[in-house]
Amino acid sequence: MNLRSDSFVPYQHIPVRFALGKHDPESRFAFSENVNPHLAWSGAPDGTQSFAVICVDEDVPSVGDDVNQVGHSVDVWLPRAPFFHWVLANLPAGVHEIEEGAHSSGVTQGGKSQSTTSLQGGVSGINDYTNWFAGDATMGGDWFGYDGPAPPWNDERIHGYRFQVFALDVATLDLPERFDGATLRQAMQGHVLASAELVGLYAINPDASGLDR
Repeated sequence: MNLRSDSFVPYQHIPVRFALGKHDPESRFAFSENVNPHLAWSGAPDGTQSFAVICVDEDVPSVGDDVNQVGHSVDVWLPRAPFFHWVLANLPAGVHEIEEGAHSSGVTQGGKSQSTTSLQGGVSGINDYTNWFAGDATMGGDWFGYDGPAPPWNDERIHGYRFQVFALDVATLDLPERFDGATLRQAMQGHVLASAELVGLYAINPDASGLDR
């Protein structure tokens, strides 16, 4: 399979409009435009019944003690964990493209509903901002659909965002109504016929450096 995007160049920095957060010279962090990027795929094998789409950042700090703390930095060598930014399942086999801005535009306090983000016949899961903002009186809620990069503003490491599409041999996966990225990965096991991936880079910390992966 082949996956491409008209929104960013693979292994280059993702334009800031596709991020949830951006650098601010005074406050260190500000919300960005949070627009989902364009994706298009081709070359799915015979027998494909549906597609799933995931965007995951595998570079999130596994320990949050220093995250976004003044006078501290997140060490580049700190062990990392996955953070899902986009979880989309059961896209019909005839769908081969997601337009820029179709699934997200702007930051919605308290997240977005499943009905507004389950487009083109697919169904959205919650992304990991649901857990990140849990308990926050303003931002807390279920964050369905796409919400873009917002790595720690004091992280020394540039993050890699993996946009992935999976061709599946079933039209409908066995998923609960409210599911996350880990649940989707588990449900896809044994059903993936082919997959493709694009990686984009992003950092809020202007001093962040790359790291061989």
